[in-house]
Amino acid sequence: MTGYGYPPRDRIALLAALASPFLVALALVPFRTDLSNTNAALVLVVVVVAVAAVGSWTAGALAALSAAAWFDFFLTRPYQRFTITDPADVETAMLLLIVGLAVSQLAARARRLKVITVTDAEYLSRVHDTAALAQVATSGAAVVDHVRHELVELLRLRGCRFEYGTLLGQPPRLEQDGGVSVGHRRWDLVRAGWPAGEIELRVSGAGRYYGRFLLDPLPGPVPSLPARLVAVTLAGQAGAALDTAGPMVKDG
Repeated sequence: MTGYGYPPRDRIALLAALASPFLVALALVPFRTDLSNTNAALVLVVVVVAVAAVGSWTAGALAALSAAAWFDFFLTRPYQRFTITDPADVETAMLLLIVGLAVSQLAARARRLKVITVTDAEYLSRVHDTAALAQVATSGAAVVDHVRHELVELLRLRGCRFEYGTLLGQPPRLEQDGGVSVGHRRWDLVRAGWPAGEIELRVSGAGRYYGRFLLDPLPGPVPSLPARLVAVTLAGQAGAALDTAGPMVKDG
């Protein structure tokens, strides 16, 4: 029987969630005048990912909270106080928490699938930039358009469009676990590549369906599972933005 209902691995991860962000933030103290707060926050995001990869989403979420707290305490003025006076630092701390929660969910999903955790700087930057835009955008449409461009680059697509509203037809679907289904059966991406035609990636926020991205893949190798999981995460951020800001008015 394991203490507190957690297996040993998860208990270790929970301890790491508390200790690791503290130790890493402390180690960054000598460099805080030369290291930008954005870069320091990304270092702490990698710590959150690592904790979630060996533990669970709960451990990752706890690590994200711990990272945001110690980022505030050690790396923002006034130092050694849980107070932030610079609005830019407040925004960075909030983004650290939001991105930490997002990538910890991604890492926990990757652990369940027994794949390499997403720690690639490019992937983390895409999640971070989308979260940053969602904080300032006055409409969900701006975030949707940003995610559409991100998906084209991330998945090496010929094109991508967003379709609001109800579903029409039953195209192949990119699922939450990064796999693809065609009808009621699983598609073998490794052996067969992408299925023919557009592939849908559904977008929901707070349990409400808003629409779908329709992906038009290029011929050739299918992007890696971590890349597809990041795509699913970006679609989730678009759904959250639509739920919060609404779809109608587009920035710029």
